[in-house]
Formats: sequence, structure tokens, C-alpha cells
Amino acid sequence: MSTTARKSPLTDWTVVVPVVALVALVLSWGRDLPGFAVALVALCLAGAVLAAVHHAEVVAHRVGEPFGSLVLAVAVTVIEVALIVTLMADGGDKTASLARDTVFAAVMITCNGIVGLSLLVGALRNRVAVFNPEGSGAALATVATLATLSLVLPTFTTSKPGPEFSTAQLTFAAVASLALYGLFVAVQTVRHRSYFLPVDTEQGPGGGEDHAEPPTARAALISLGLLLIALVAVVGDAKAVSPTIERAVAAAGLPQAVVGVIIALLVLAPETLAAVRAARRDRVQTSLNLAYGSAIASIGLTIPAIALASIWLSGPLLLGLGPIHMVLLTLTVMVSALTIVPGRATLLQGGVHIVLLAAYLFLAVSP
Repeated sequence: MSTTARKSPLTDWTVVVPVVALVALVLSWGRDLPGFAVALVALCLAGAVLAAVHHAEVVAHRVGEPFGSLVLAVAVTVIEVALIVTLMADGGDKTASLARDTVFAAVMITCNGIVGLSLLVGALRNRVAVFNPEGSGAALATVATLATLSLVLPTFTTSKPGPEFSTAQLTFAAVASLALYGLFVAVQTVRHRSYFLPVDTEQGPGGGEDHAEPPTARAALISLGLLLIALVAVVGDAKAVSPTIERAVAAAGLPQAVVGVIIALLVLAPETLAAVRAARRDRVQTSLNLAYGSAIASIGLTIPAIALASIWLSGPLLLGLGPIHMVLLTLTVMVSALTIVPGRATLLQGGVHIVLLAAYLFLAVSP
């Protein structure tokens, strides 16, 4: 029997790394870390990201699409929402815009960064990235509606001064967001599931991997548990290194909003890697499911959670976007619609989305 065959699964890096990253989170939580400790936590964070992608793919192979994409998107978002609420409870007035900044960063990173990278990878592989416009278009319409209701309207409402909702308006936005999210999940997983499945091409998407024997139910459950551990470690370790990031941002004279962008990039790293790997296997639809599903979950779960938390949170809750961000959101929706409608995209469309993300990141640094 070979050494590989005798190797215990408990010593596999995909098992060890999430546990080590979680231990690093426990040991570093609430402490002011020295430089070497920050480097170790950052290393654990990177390992947890890679482990999360692996376990998400195991679960996805067991349950199939689009359930696999949904598992990763919802898991990341639920943990992210918990982090936002925790930070807002501890931060007071200085975190009044934290929910808005985090949600908008997630929308821009997913709709431009993840989508752009996936289209670039897919087009480099087959010259043209092919996907299902019915499913992707429905997801984009949901993102646009949720973002407008939750992030644009507060800038123009007059019941309260500033970019805030009144209590009644916030309640309506929360209920509408949750209802739209639930309706989207029902359409994606039950009524029109075929709209969200990868499109077959002559190259044979996924090759033999699509026909490989799926993991057992036990293996999938173990991977699901390790996925949750890895995602908790990703978000928690990102929070642990955030004070160092804040000091670095302040020392560089950059706006405070840059901290939120960096944290969002770290938290969304598992979905980004999973989407790019799916695109490399000619499964661009899976990549788009991850991107738009994450954006929908980010808004559809965060706004209701913040509305509920506002019962005991003190201080203002700023949700409305400024003029620059509204322009970027409008341009993102318009370009995304033109990208999705044909069901085929080239390197150009991928490049346009990457430039939009670059513009958002640049303007976050230099508003």
C-alpha cells in the first residue's frame, strides 16, 4: 500500500489549516498584535481562504449547481453580517456608515471584480465566455433593485435629514430586501433552476471532472463543517489584522473608507478564487452565480440584520451613497446589462468590468 493511501485525512492541509486559522483567531481576538503576530495571522488568513475554496467545491460537487454557489455565498454573507453588527455595536458613531460602505464595496467587488476576472479567464480559454443570460439577467436585475432601494433612495428621502431612512422606511427596505432574496433563491434553486446551470460547449465544460464520482454524504458534511470553520477564520482573522490596516491607512494619509474596502477584499477572497477556478473549467455560469449571488446576499441579508440591530444600536445609520458612488453604481448596472444580455462575452467585456473596479478602488483612495 502506498504512503498516500495510508495518509490519514485528519493530517490533510485542508483539515489542519482551518483549525490552525481558527486557533489564531481565538489567540489574537481583541489584542494589539506585534508585527510578527500580524504576519502569522495574515498567513493563516491566506491558508483559510484556500481551504474554504476547496471545501466549497467539495460541497458543490455533492449538491450540484446552483446549490453549491448558494452555499458559499450565503455562508460568507452570514458571517460578514455578524461581523458588521458586532463592529457597529462596539464602534458607536464612527461606524455609522460601516454597513453602507461594506455592502457597496461587496457589490462593486462582486459585480465588477469577480465578474470581470471570470469573463477574462473564460474568454482566454475559449475566446468567448458563454453563460445563461436568463439566469444571470434575473440575478443582475435583483442586485440593481436591492442596491437602489437600500443604498440610493436614502440619499433622496426627506423624512430624516442626511442619507438616512426613517424607522418606517428602514422597515420597508428590510422586508423588501428579505422578500426579494427569498424569491431569488426559490427561482434559482427550484422553479427555474436550469437558468443557472453551466452552459455546455464543444470543449466539454469541466471535462471528466463533471462526470467524476461525487463525494459521499459524510465527506460532504465534513467539508461543510470545515467550510464554516474556514470562513469564520477568514472573517475573524481579517478583523484581527484590521487595526494594523487602520494604522497603515492613517499613516499613509488615506481616507478611512479604504479600511472597509480592504476588509471586503479579504472577506470575498474565497468567492473570488472559487469563481476564477470555475471559469478556468469553462463553467462561467457558476462564476456568475457566485458573483451575483454574493451581491444579492450581501444586501438582502445585511439590511434586515441592520434594521433589527438598530433597535438597540445607538447613533445614526447612514445608508445613502454619495454622488461619486451613485455614478459608479449606475455605470456598473448599465455595463453589466450590456454584458449579460447576449449570453456571450469577450476579453473586452471582462476588461471593462476590471477597469470599473479599478476606478472604484482609485476613487476610494483619492476621492
